[in-house]
Amino acid sequence: MAHGMRMDTHSGYMDDGGGDWRDTATRYALLPLRVFLGVTFIYAGIDKLTDSAFMHDAGAGSVGDLMRTVRDSSAIPALVDLALKNPVGFGYAIAFGELAVGIGTLIGLLARLAAFGGALISLSLWLTVSWASDPYYYGNDLPYLMAWLPLVLAGASVFSVDAMLRARRRRRTSSAY
Repeated sequence: MAHGMRMDTHSGYMDDGGGDWRDTATRYALLPLRVFLGVTFIYAGIDKLTDSAFMHDAGAGSVGDLMRTVRDSSAIPALVDLALKNPVGFGYAIAFGELAVGIGTLIGLLARLAAFGGALISLSLWLTVSWASDPYYYGNDLPYLMAWLPLVLAGASVFSVDAMLRARRRRRTSSAY
């Protein structure tokens, strides 16, 4: 019998109260969401940039026709009218915005800012393109908006440029004292 030595520090059960697995799960909890949203927004941006029909004022599959189609059913027609002043410019802004948001989210660079940008893109698309979806949950932009909010609040805690920079600042600060 070994006195003073505790042998049961980790039972392996999920409810052991040790907190180690919970801390790890908490740190990694948003990583799948971050990867999904990052890859999806990168793909969406590339898809728009490489679609020969999308970046036109008019024609089947063009951003201009899309905006004219949703104008009267959107929650904010003035936002659509603004996009219709230069549909191609708006299309490029959305595509490059999705790329920037996707890359920032995926690599975790300025992750909260990137997530905020993703939330704004999703909000604007929900209020314009998918607003007329009935019932509302058929529109895909509202779930994307909700998915961005945890990343806006928490940022990127692991496998991110932000985490690497935080660790570097901590090392620099602790070595200065």
